[in-house]
Amino acid sequence: MFKKILIANRGEIALRVIRTCREMGILTVAVYSKADEESLHVRFADEAVCIGPAASSESYLKISNIIAAAEITNADAIHPGYGFLSENARFSKICDEHNIKFIGASADMIDRMGDKAMAKATMKEAGVPCVPGSDGIIPDFKTCKIVAKETGYPVMLKASAGGGGKGMRAVWKEADLQDAWESARQESKAAFGNDDMYMEKLIEEPRHIEIQIVGDSTGKACHLSERDCSIQRRHQKLTEETPSPFMTKKLRTDMGNAAVKAAEYIKYEGAGTVEFLVDKHRNFFFMEMNTRIQVEHPITEQVIDFDLIREQILVAAGIPISGKNYTPKLHSIECRINAEDPYNNFRPSPGKITVLHAPGGHGVRLDTHVYAGYTIPPNYDSMIAKLITTAQTREEAINKMKRALDEFVIEGIKTTIPFHRQLMDDPAYVAGNYTTAFMNDFVMNEPEEEE
Repeated sequence: MFKKILIANRGEIALRVIRTCREMGILTVAVYSKADEESLHVRFADEAVCIGPAASSESYLKISNIIAAAEITNADAIHPGYGFLSENARFSKICDEHNIKFIGASADMIDRMGDKAMAKATMKEAGVPCVPGSDGIIPDFKTCKIVAKETGYPVMLKASAGGGGKGMRAVWKEADLQDAWESARQESKAAFGNDDMYMEKLIEEPRHIEIQIVGDSTGKACHLSERDCSIQRRHQKLTEETPSPFMTKKLRTDMGNAAVKAAEYIKYEGAGTVEFLVDKHRNFFFMEMNTRIQVEHPITEQVIDFDLIREQILVAAGIPISGKNYTPKLHSIECRINAEDPYNNFRPSPGKITVLHAPGGHGVRLDTHVYAGYTIPPNYDSMIAKLITTAQTREEAINKMKRALDEFVIEGIKTTIPFHRQLMDDPAYVAGNYTTAFMNDFVMNEPEEEE
């Protein structure tokens, strides 16, 4: 087992990893930028190393600084969390070259699954259902036009190196194709330094349902059931739940088997998710694979009583998985609390938290790195907390979430707490009738006047 793990991340996920390491008797090293000097992950780790200024390009994305921090503290493993370098093949390779275990996927695995066109081709080989569309990268617009006609409108253009919704364009008719092709390529080039595009059939009324998997060094994999991540804004998830209200026993079995087949075909090692689009007829199609821990992993932990970070560490240390597939025993919902103003188009709201009262009680979990007096820097993702409620039924989990949101007080900044509170009363959400288009018609109620 590892003696010391460096966490190459910040905020709540860094704190989350530190907590499991402490329970396992493993020493921890926090790295931090100058903007994060007062963050809780810095205080709770056994050691902390400043790796640069506020800009993530000069700190959390600076591989040389992170490797140097690992070497001077004698860390024998690095946990990358999510985001930043968690799916960076070069970082994984450099860790390996320095005899530091990267607690995540190998460089080859990240390359194979990180390129969406290559991932789709691999999944087709594995016999996993894929969305109809192009076979790999589309070389030019002439080919794009032919593929769109063969696939049938509507189609979705996607950046091969994409993420976070960048480089994606829905096209409903041929007349709009060229503009979409050019703008998607420009956006992808600017965001990822790569303008390669591929195309898929646009799935109408889709749900975004992912299957959590874990694989070990023997090539064996298992699944830990599904998470429904369909409530999204600009392709960014807002809330997630498990089990999905759209799920049936047969669909869970079929999707779970497909995800395990995918993981075992590529001999995947570590925790990851196989992400699917599910249409209104419950046909499911492979979308992508995330070769890291997910933001929403706590809801899976809650419904099957399982520490996914611990499992990541055990697998990285060469310990085989049990091989058992899991079915949710309870119902769990996660609300991502962001420092944003939901009444003003979710505008970022960094600044100092003057008052914070955290909700509690049975079935309430709060993953956060913030506290009263903490200043949220403007340099990073705006998520400051994840509020998770767990109960015997979906109705009880929603009612518990309403109560927890009502208790949750954060002053000094704007947050998305009012959005989530309104969502929990929305008739379509309460009925479980939602797709990835849910937020297109969602309108925030007028804010209550402050006295």
